Amino acid sequence: MKMLRPILLAIILAGAFFYFTTYRRSALRPVDWLGRPQHVEITEAAGGGSLDAEEQNNIGVYRKNIPSVVNVTSKAVTFDFFYGAVPQEGQGSGFVIDKEGHILTNYHVIADARQVEVTLYNRKKYRAKIVGTDRAHDLAIVQIEAPNLTPAVLGDSRNLQVGQKVYAIGNPFGLSGTLTTGIVSSIRSVREPDGMQIDDAIQTDAAINPGNSGGPLMNWRGEVIGINTMIYSGVGQSAGIGFAIPINTAKAVLGDLVTLGRVRRPALGIRTIPIDPELAAEMGLPADYGLLIVQVVQGGAADQAGLRGGTERAYLGNIPIMIGGDLIVAIDGQRIDDQQALAQIMNNHRAGDSVRMTIYRGKKKMDVTVSLGEAREQV
Repeated sequence: MKMLRPILLAIILAGAFFYFTTYRRSALRPVDWLGRPQHVEITEAAGGGSLDAEEQNNIGVYRKNIPSVVNVTSKAVTFDFFYGAVPQEGQGSGFVIDKEGHILTNYHVIADARQVEVTLYNRKKYRAKIVGTDRAHDLAIVQIEAPNLTPAVLGDSRNLQVGQKVYAIGNPFGLSGTLTTGIVSSIRSVREPDGMQIDDAIQTDAAINPGNSGGPLMNWRGEVIGINTMIYSGVGQSAGIGFAIPINTAKAVLGDLVTLGRVRRPALGIRTIPIDPELAAEMGLPADYGLLIVQVVQGGAADQAGLRGGTERAYLGNIPIMIGGDLIVAIDGQRIDDQQALAQIMNNHRAGDSVRMTIYRGKKKMDVTVSLGEAREQV
């Protein structure tokens, strides 16, 4: 009997321990054998909330343009000192511009490519041929043979305003069909890594990363206003400063690129020096700005239009120049202050176009019509 008491006491204590630590707790809150709750209570929304106007527009722009945006893969061969010829692959974006399968992209996306492949939004792949290139504007046209293509709508890049909303669709880091949004941060001229200059480049804070190059930058209506081309970043990815080529720059050369494979760049056939108020006073010129023609190339566009170069030798610092020539102050009504202003106007024209040049010959102001020649070499 004495031996049973300790055993009974142990059973009672064990039962009490089980009741208070396991059975009673299970009755209050069911648990599994690990002590985790068998049910989780969460708070759910009553239903899918309606989209606001901005979200609806974002979705509309994306759905409208995604069928036009493509992935461009280029394959080239580079030479390695130790391994010889080494295959190299690059990726970018582009967009369809017509039903014939012409696709606009950046020149640097397909530069030196031996093979170009285009992937549509529906994952179908096509071998592409390079139709035309314009290294000076970082533009290229490739073409595929594919049915039921959806061309993008090309807008107008004139009169863009800082602050207006923009959308970028492309394939950053190889990710297909990505949409980013932002605003026009600035309109400025920028120089690309290869030294080429983009006049009136569209600066945006819409995220542009490697792989976005060649893709469209669009306005709120889904019209293409630019071609995304480069980023300003020390880490090789978006830092909130990206640049796009104005679509009007591309539209001006599309005809040449498709029909000729190159751009008939215009030439005036002149050498000039910019005039400032100090030089104008020193030379006794009738205007304190413009470009003074120091030489006219024989047989060139300016020569055929009757423009005149300098006839008197003078020195600009230690540099000999010829003075006494015509002073260009405007072209088609646009003021000309320096060679950059002249280059911007020329970029909007092709060889064969006619322009109206406003000049001073001596003290006499006059207009002269010039039919632009084709640049064979820089003059």
